[in-house]
Amino acid sequence: MTINAPSARAAGRALVAVALTVLFAGACTARPRPALPASEQGRSDLIASAEQVLVDQCLHARGAAGPPPRQEVLFGTGPAELSITLATGYTVRAHTDGCLAEAHRYLYGDQKRWFNAQVTVNNLRPAAHALLREDPAYRAALARRAACEDHDTSCIASGLEALRARLEPARLAQVRAAHRDEITTYDRLRDRAVRHAAGLLADRPTPQRKGNPTS
Repeated sequence: MTINAPSARAAGRALVAVALTVLFAGACTARPRPALPASEQGRSDLIASAEQVLVDQCLHARGAAGPPPRQEVLFGTGPAELSITLATGYTVRAHTDGCLAEAHRYLYGDQKRWFNAQVTVNNLRPAAHALLREDPAYRAALARRAACEDHDTSCIASGLEALRARLEPARLAQVRAAHRDEITTYDRLRDRAVRHAAGLLADRPTPQRKGNPTS
């Protein structure tokens, strides 16, 4: 049988169409990417669940699962390698050799950057309060309250809370502006952790309910 050129070209296009259809069908049957939670609480819960899975795996691998788990394996030993001193004067420290640190490296990529960003962001409001105590008007209000006699509620409530409510937003905005880089890093690394947590939990086998054995 003789096939002319137009017919050959048409047949070729048909074969390409069939191949593309099979390719797209295969892509459609691939495992879909896990949906990411929209709410901040949902994101926090997802990260916490993945962190617990990672910590449990690490503890079992190191033979320290317990119960209770060995605290030095969970949190690390020796002098803390990471530390940051806050505007309030407090110093926060963390180890890099424990199972919790290992989980953070998996989720956030860079444990030190995450530690610095997290501690800073979680203490923005205390830092704003520290600035607030430097305000002359607020310090005067604190002094007036300190001079109040016990149980003199009218004296104790003499405008201090109203003054704090008026001054605090500006101080918080000032602190946030001063730590813009840390806030940006916090948001970026947290987004990374959400994606890695979703992938980790999606790859875990679903537990079978009792009475429903697999076929």
